[in-house]
Amino acid sequence: MDTIFESDIRQEQSETTTSTSVESKENIKRTLLKTISWRVVGTLATVVISYVITGTLALAFSIGAIELVSKMALYFFHERAWNTIKWGK
Repeated sequence: MDTIFESDIRQEQSETTTSTSVESKENIKRTLLKTISWRVVGTLATVVISYVITGTLALAFSIGAIELVSKMALYFFHERAWNTIKWGK
């Protein structure tokens, strides 16, 4: 025969299991904001590295602009693809 305490523990475990089994998906706006913020950081690093290597600010910004657009698109679709994978959630 269960005590009231043991019954409460089982109920809490059941509620915890139910609440964690609900899939959490990141919405597109959050993914887009993460994409933009990460690319700003990444592009600044690329521009600095490009300037150090080339010594030309115009060339460094050109490289940074190409990198910004291409990697932003790649990151966005990469995040959306990973959001469909249930492993590790």
